[in-house]
Amino acid sequence: AINSLANDLKSARGKALVVSGSNNYGEQVLVNAINDMLGSYGNTITWANASMQRQGLDSEIQSLISEMEAGRVDAVILWGANPAFDLPNSDKFISAFAKVATKISLATTPDETTALCDHIAPSHHGLESWGDVEAKRGHYSLMQPTISPLFNTRHAEESLLRWSGSANLNTEADQPYYEYLKKNWENTVFANQSNYLGFQAFWDASLHDGVIEIAQTEPEAVFSGNVAEAANRISKPAAGGENTVELSFFETVNIGAGQYANNPWLMEMPDPITRTVWGNYMMFPIVFDGNRRFDGHGPFAGLNPKEYTGHADVIGFSAKGIGAEITGVRQFGQMHGTAAMAVGYGRTVAGNCGENVGINTFPMCSIDQNGNTQYYATDVAINGKVREDHEFACVQYHHTFGVKGHTDAEPDKEINLDEQTMMTVGVGIQGEITDRSIIYKANLDQLPELTSKIEKFRENAEHLNEQTLYPYEHYKETIYSQGHHWGMHVDMNACIGCGACQVACVAENNVPVVGKYEVFRHHEMTWMRIDRYFYGDYENPKTVYQPMMCQHCDNAPCENVCPVAATNHSSEGLNQMAYNRCIGTRYCANNCPYKVRRFNWMDYTTADLFPNNEPLINGEETPFYADNLTRMVLNPDVTVRARGVMEKCSFCVQRIQEAKLTAKREMRPLRDGDVKSACQTSCPTGAITFGDYNIKDSALNKALNNPLNYHVLEEINVRPSVTYSAVVTNSSKELS
Repeated sequence: AINSLANDLKSARGKALVVSGSNNYGEQVLVNAINDMLGSYGNTITWANASMQRQGLDSEIQSLISEMEAGRVDAVILWGANPAFDLPNSDKFISAFAKVATKISLATTPDETTALCDHIAPSHHGLESWGDVEAKRGHYSLMQPTISPLFNTRHAEESLLRWSGSANLNTEADQPYYEYLKKNWENTVFANQSNYLGFQAFWDASLHDGVIEIAQTEPEAVFSGNVAEAANRISKPAAGGENTVELSFFETVNIGAGQYANNPWLMEMPDPITRTVWGNYMMFPIVFDGNRRFDGHGPFAGLNPKEYTGHADVIGFSAKGIGAEITGVRQFGQMHGTAAMAVGYGRTVAGNCGENVGINTFPMCSIDQNGNTQYYATDVAINGKVREDHEFACVQYHHTFGVKGHTDAEPDKEINLDEQTMMTVGVGIQGEITDRSIIYKANLDQLPELTSKIEKFRENAEHLNEQTLYPYEHYKETIYSQGHHWGMHVDMNACIGCGACQVACVAENNVPVVGKYEVFRHHEMTWMRIDRYFYGDYENPKTVYQPMMCQHCDNAPCENVCPVAATNHSSEGLNQMAYNRCIGTRYCANNCPYKVRRFNWMDYTTADLFPNNEPLINGEETPFYADNLTRMVLNPDVTVRARGVMEKCSFCVQRIQEAKLTAKREMRPLRDGDVKSACQTSCPTGAITFGDYNIKDSALNKALNNPLNYHVLEEINVRPSVTYSAVVTNSSKELS
């Protein structure tokens, strides 16, 4: 496999790129040496639009600690940093920090380091601030405040201007930082452009456009590293037996290094891999012993979950001499002899949501000779099961879709492990034991067969569905064709499972956060979920993500069973919910084949203030939305639902109505692109397309013109309005 990979890279000389995921200086140099050998510099690596983010150096904070310990630091100003939490030697920082006479924090929210400071001058929130950004070279962007400051805060930059005596403080109405920002743009950005003669016109255009691009003189991209020296800086893990474990640490896409821990939207966003919420977990490998048993050998042998009970085992372990306990999750694709855990959890000063969730793994990291944090530990001891986690909050138990393996008796014969996995790993399986149209997948060389398979299946499904009580084609011609017919396309080849669409849906539609205990009880409220499936070899599986929301079926089974007509179908193809009619029978949820309807079990948003029916937060009956400040996140264009009603994806009907009113005011018909759902606008890869079927040249209809398209569960004749594309990979057989 390694030789095959090397040959592929060599054959793609000048078009290849190798990326380092390590914070080790020696490994980074070696990766860049490989890129130099492949001719990447000047081709796939240029400095023209280099990222200007994450330019801090770990070694500098270590130098600061040394200087503080020596008493050479009189004052420290902290802004956007929390070294009392996110350093491997945070205890050493705290001890040295105490020797500093003046400690000032500009933090917007409480954190562990701010709690140690003498003075706090909190900065504005981002929505209250002026600012500018050069996220990548030559691309300049302005930040504008959208609301007035809610509290007695000020720009952190203004604080620095005042303390340095540089602020213009002629009157009370002055905005020193705004004036400074504007003047700086006039002297720098404006001076380097040639499209505008006057600064005011340039400034107004910059505010309007948001981003200004100015051509840069591109520095020459060259490699000058010392390969031999770099190689000497890499240490190999000590050789050991089957009980040796290397533990790696990583940032999640939602919590980061802990700076987002107090955001309940992000805490309740499932991890793209483990599908767990509200905490970090230890991921350890699924070990298949060749005899269809997954208990395996080594330090993780016999650990749960073995069957679906809603429970998992809490594992006792130690790393770098630090003992801890954490819930374990078996993970397909996890390399033997390794485990992984997320950083950023275990905050002690963060707010109502972020405190005491998970464990802090930063102290288990180490610091190398260059002062760089190393996100792994090799001196790890697994002590086995401590107890059961009776509130294991995982939103998905169907994990694989055609996982293959081998037995000791027949090592050359592939067997389908899905049914056995369901019984022994406890990660419930949606395997290829049926012909349901859920996931279509193939490698590139199998594309003709896949296209033919989809075509035949859809023809058969159409034939099976000819006999129906509902004349769909007649209804489509007489109703849907007369106005709008809304639909969506999801390109699963583009979806990376990042969860941005799910969080955007929560924010746009006032979807309540329910907390870990309610998620454990499967009472999560998210209108949109992202199902993650593994397929292929169980040790090196491929992954596919499938965003799943209400399919707005044109022959919806939920509508027929509602006794009060709370869920109905519009003339534009929308499956609608009349919340004030719903009496909570949940017949619709039972009849939904996609399981995308949600029931308000409690008064999550204090909509009816019914006593003793609110979710517990840290043991107290206080919902996240109970205070007026938090309720400011609610979208005024969307109703806040009370307990006892069903809710689900509405295709962002409020955005549809807004676009209609705008078009009416401008005396024109709706155009393609006037309506974009929240999930579509937030998707970083453009995997989601929303639009009107009746606009023939729309982006939606162009996306639908693909032989790889299909409907999930098309054979049951519910006529969904969401179309998916099959997954096509292009992997080498030697590597798969």
